[in-house]
Amino acid sequence: MENVKTWAYRMFHGPAFGKRFAVMMTGIFMMGFNLSFLIDCGLGYDPYSFMMLQISAQTGLLFGTCELIGNACLFVLCIFFSPDLIGPGTFANMILVGYISDFFRWLWARTIPAAVFTVYPARALVFALTLFFFIIGCAFYMNASMGLAPYDSIPFIINRPIRKVPFPVIRIGYDFFAILIGVLLGGHPTIGNFLVAVFLGPVIGIIGRLLSKKLGISNK
Repeated sequence: MENVKTWAYRMFHGPAFGKRFAVMMTGIFMMGFNLSFLIDCGLGYDPYSFMMLQISAQTGLLFGTCELIGNACLFVLCIFFSPDLIGPGTFANMILVGYISDFFRWLWARTIPAAVFTVYPARALVFALTLFFFIIGCAFYMNASMGLAPYDSIPFIINRPIRKVPFPVIRIGYDFFAILIGVLLGGHPTIGNFLVAVFLGPVIGIIGRLLSKKLGISNK
């Protein structure tokens, strides 16, 4: 396990730091921004948000607050099992994604007609476009080598002792488990939840290879 000095250098002064930071922050913003549309469309979003929205509905807490608390709980596990995956991206995701989504949902409620999110074909178009860019945003942030949110670190922790199992397979199973928890909390999953669970893992790998080739960025 790397020491603190080596970790700090890799995270803050390593190769292509400026590029990696820009890619990470772009991904974080894309996630929160597009998630606001996905939630208002009601056709599905990522499994973690699905799970946290059920907790938000039951507790009355802001969605962003629930995401922060949930990741904070998992953060304890990361300290012990994956400290090398902790970095600026860890805290940016924990703090920003949910609250960015909350802010834009507040803004959309005051500026965009409700029919955009409820009437077809506009609803389907908004869903398809924002789901695509949400998944791209996730892949950007995860491949920037700036640290991962605790929720996203767990599949990597699981994958390390069982390298023969492809990461996408582990990620898909992990996300389906989060969907199951959301269902047990009273949620009703839709096609979007399953699309993210199925495609997120493979897209992370594809985007990672593109970033490594074009920008010299790698999450290895």
